Amino acid sequence: MNIVGHSTQDFLEQVATHPDAPLIFNLESSPLVGAGYHVTEVKAVLIEAMDCGGQADTWRETVVQLSDGSADEAARGFMTVQKFLSIYGKAAAAVPVRGTSELRFEYGNSERPAIQYFIAGVTLESAGLTVNLTAPGVTCKANDRAAGINASSCGCGPSGCGPAPTAINSSTGLTLELIS
Repeated sequence: MNIVGHSTQDFLEQVATHPDAPLIFNLESSPLVGAGYHVTEVKAVLIEAMDCGGQADTWRETVVQLSDGSADEAARGFMTVQKFLSIYGKAAAAVPVRGTSELRFEYGNSERPAIQYFIAGVTLESAGLTVNLTAPGVTCKANDRAAGINASSCGCGPSGCGPAPTAINSSTGLTLELIS
């Protein structure tokens, strides 16, 4: 099962076709979140950013935070898709999540720092519906925009991102110099 675009709505629609399946979270094919986990938060996140090339951008993400449960909860097994969707539905009724937002799953515990993982894919296996997660990386968005062009020609390379671009704030008239 391929989650096209990894949007929140795409994920929800595709997993909903297997309501009784246990929902399992793996990191690059290895178990990440154990049985008995909780959905502790559903976050509607608005990100406003400016990259090293001086390009402002805004986007939304949905972040579902997972937390380890107790040993008794673990003994009862993984949460079903139906229970996950019920919890998500209650949160979505109160928090302005958007179906078009990219979906991430956040997990951490006393041995692993909390990280917001991307969805690499979802597979139906005999044990349940497995959400395969991948760790996020860092990218130079200016370089990404110039894909196919030598990184040094867009101002981004191993030594940083070229000369500092400037931007003028239209409400204050102040000039902002971005320092890399």
